[in-house]
Amino acid sequence: MTMTRDDVIRSTAAHIRRVGELLADTTHELTRRAVLHDASKWSPDEWPAFEDATPKLAGLTYGSDEYKAALASIRPAIVEHYRRNSHHPEHYTGLGPENDGINGMNLLDLIEMLCDWKAAGERHDNGSMVRSIEINRDRFKIGPQLEKVLVNTAIGLGWYQETPPPRTVEETQ
Repeated sequence: MTMTRDDVIRSTAAHIRRVGELLADTTHELTRRAVLHDASKWSPDEWPAFEDATPKLAGLTYGSDEYKAALASIRPAIVEHYRRNSHHPEHYTGLGPENDGINGMNLLDLIEMLCDWKAAGERHDNGSMVRSIEINRDRFKIGPQLEKVLVNTAIGLGWYQETPPPRTVEETQ
């Protein structure tokens, strides 16, 4: 098949337009997730536990034994939360080795998960994206390649620093 210069221009323009459409579809899904993120926490079977535990968790070091114990104290609500929210690796637990935990997730789940880790770390005085990725790498058995993708994404978004930025007055109230 021979293509003229005009054919190449049309084909290239069509490809660029199509990729833009597909990116818009992806953006739409990410926007939907942004609007609905963790909405299940408002449900009667999650909210009372989160209302009680959130102030306790805020003063603890993420990943510490005390933090894990505080989460264990609201285990039924946490299990329900994971069941309803696919951005948690635990959502996929028990689906078999091919789709267990982090291996069951798709890229959109991973993006939402990384955003969740960032926001959760900001709730703690000593939270950091570096530490979140390190802890969760071991917790969820994240391999080196995916870990590097998460780190690269966090760096690209300006989130990957050892210490969190200073909190604003509004954030501490």
